[in-house]
Amino acid sequence: MTLEELEAAGWEKEGEVLAKSFRFRNFSEAFGWMARVALAAEKADHHPDWSNSWNRVDVRLTTHSAGTLTEKDLKLASVMERLAG
Repeated sequence: MTLEELEAAGWEKEGEVLAKSFRFRNFSEAFGWMARVALAAEKADHHPDWSNSWNRVDVRLTTHSAGTLTEKDLKLASVMERLAG
């Protein structure tokens, strides 16, 4: 997905960070989604900054080594969207 497509899906660009809050029906769905994303993130060697509170997962993506957003962030955000269904 492009940055524009991600923004249309609810992602917000905050400086050099992409941010979004995902909401699920319950904790199990939120945690299950996080586990699936974690496997994809590990495979891509690109890891989100995120937190979970019951049915909500707050995500912030940036490429710390580059000090800016990169294609890695867009790809991981796209994976998150796909897995959130």
